[in-house]
Amino acid sequence: MAQKAATVGELRASGYRPRSVKDEVRSNLLERLRRGDALFDGIVGYEESVVPQIVNALLARQNFILLGLRGQAKSRIVRQLIGLLDDEIPVLAGSEVNDDPLAPISKYGRLLVEEHGDDAPVEWIGRDRRFVEKLATPDVTIADIIGDVDPIRAARGGHVLADELTIHYGLLPRANRGVFAVNELPDLASKIQVGLFNVMQEGDVQIKGFPVRFALDLLMVFTANPEDYTARGKIITPLKDRIGAQIMTHYPEDVDTGVAITRQEAWLERDAHQVEVPDFVAETVERIAFLAREDKRIDQRSGVSQRMPITVLETVVSNAERRGTMLGEDGVAARISDVYAALPAIAGKMELEYEGELVGAETIARELIARAAADTFATRTDAMEAELEPALEEVVNHFETGGVLQLSDTAGAEAMRKGLSGVPGLIDAVRRSGLVDDGASSPGRTVAAAELVLEALVAERRISRMEEGGYRRAKPRRQKGGGGGLSFDI
Repeated sequence: MAQKAATVGELRASGYRPRSVKDEVRSNLLERLRRGDALFDGIVGYEESVVPQIVNALLARQNFILLGLRGQAKSRIVRQLIGLLDDEIPVLAGSEVNDDPLAPISKYGRLLVEEHGDDAPVEWIGRDRRFVEKLATPDVTIADIIGDVDPIRAARGGHVLADELTIHYGLLPRANRGVFAVNELPDLASKIQVGLFNVMQEGDVQIKGFPVRFALDLLMVFTANPEDYTARGKIITPLKDRIGAQIMTHYPEDVDTGVAITRQEAWLERDAHQVEVPDFVAETVERIAFLAREDKRIDQRSGVSQRMPITVLETVVSNAERRGTMLGEDGVAARISDVYAALPAIAGKMELEYEGELVGAETIARELIARAAADTFATRTDAMEAELEPALEEVVNHFETGGVLQLSDTAGAEAMRKGLSGVPGLIDAVRRSGLVDDGASSPGRTVAAAELVLEALVAERRISRMEEGGYRRAKPRRQKGGGGGLSFDI
């Protein structure tokens, strides 16, 4: 239409035909698929798993639930469903429930059309007014979701309480002709879940004792955490039965995908300094989360959110930025010692089992960093193990014969490189590993690569790391159980 209709008569004359929100979403989704457009911006790793299942549910005009652990982009996906709605739709002006001008469902809308006929005013609302999201908490009431009688409205309008015009609509009726999303569904009280499944089954809702029904037009989507599903609350069986599709989300299935997500979400562009994040440092950060998701000392039912590597990488960059500011360096590179500066970001993202509580979150975090560095180094140098071993032996021998390397995360790149050069074989191992390019790599990257080599040796217990920063010979200690033999501290 060249000009948007301003009245019901103009809208009818324009040839406008209403359609349900699920038909609208389905039509717009099919058009995106035909054009080959991305369906969900910023969602990485779900292209072959979660996204096709969501598409199938929407094409089938089904309500659905996303079921997954924390930090799996459930809320982000739900919020992007708004992009599948039309740019604008017409509603009766002043309607609280987005009344269709040609088929109003509220008394207000019906009276408006009866009084003004084809001159009843029409307004156009955008997508943002057609998306309603609610975080489920135990204190949510049926009035919040469905609605209630408003005595003040009755007094001001001169209505008796039995008049439909005294109803204060809840979030659900206000989402009419749009998307209604509930996050953490199991936390919603059972009686409210009953109200939801009545809408899904019968397509209507009743408010208080009013003998009135609202035939709501909704796409309803939910999210839930499996841990909450069984611990804090549950989804009642009738509601679960009426949800068309249960779609399982998941954490990144490989490190490269995880790194891509983390780099996308982390705040890395700083005003004070341009911080270089070597690829192997970013990979080490990501592997911390992957290892944590397999560690039996960490509660796997709670999960290790993707927010962990995002927060850790941001802290790594912040520590490098702090160092660059203190030293007045224009270019600064993140390194493994900066990952240790992010210990609070790691420890705070883990729910520990009993065994883990005995060890302590910080100790576990330190072990995870060393193991992640070792895995990163091994992955990148697997084909050159024999070539690297002589250089690594030189490094180990240096510490075995009493050598100690004291490092500081606030030391400049050049000072660090000079100190690291004093360890026989270390810089040679860095060059042979392919982690740096002699002709193009910055001093900061060389330092980061050298620390990666040292951390790999720590994880293999060939040397040990000092808590105050630095490295020394592997510290022997007696094994538990009273038997002979030695093991080594990290």
